[in-house]
Amino acid sequence: MSSSLARLIRLLSAGFSNQTQAFDNPPLYAHILVKFRPLPQLAPGSLLLEQTYAITPGEPYRIRVLRVEQRDGQLIIHNQALHGEQRFWGAVEDEQRRQQIGADDLRPLEGCTYVVQEAGEGFVGEVEPGCRCLVERKGSTAYLVSRFEINSRGMRTIDRGHDPRSHEQLWGSLAGPFEFERTHDYGEEIPSAWLEV
Repeated sequence: MSSSLARLIRLLSAGFSNQTQAFDNPPLYAHILVKFRPLPQLAPGSLLLEQTYAITPGEPYRIRVLRVEQRDGQLIIHNQALHGEQRFWGAVEDEQRRQQIGADDLRPLEGCTYVVQEAGEGFVGEVEPGCRCLVERKGSTAYLVSRFEINSRGMRTIDRGHDPRSHEQLWGSLAGPFEFERTHDYGEEIPSAWLEV
């Protein structure tokens, strides 16, 4: 495993909160918690992602299994949904439930792979081009345009949904990126075999 791949997995294996941003500007930013925890029973680089509103921490509005890998020298993050995802709500805080997630529970999300580049001491990732990452939200289908920046201090993210035909923005941040501060470090949960260079 390359040193940049190991570093990306380490940076992602953490918890984040945008509490400062949300409290400073509540009309524009909800208070959101984001946690990524390693899933050692799955393929190397597999992380459980839960995004929740701080007021409902056990009810994620986004739950995914990400898989970080390097392919042909390019860092990528595969995006996978969970069949019957409600079974796993809250698993990010429940080790027994995390251990129950198996390869059969995963459903690849076509067109939703993130392409990642090193940027200074961190990384920048964007959903692959092609407008193929389709998301159902508020009764309509949109394609996702998503970008993140991560380093040892925190993470910035911006997600927007666009109409597949007109390309106009349907939802997502109008006020700029969400600014997350690192609140937890789950690096000790990463299997050592994942980090061997």
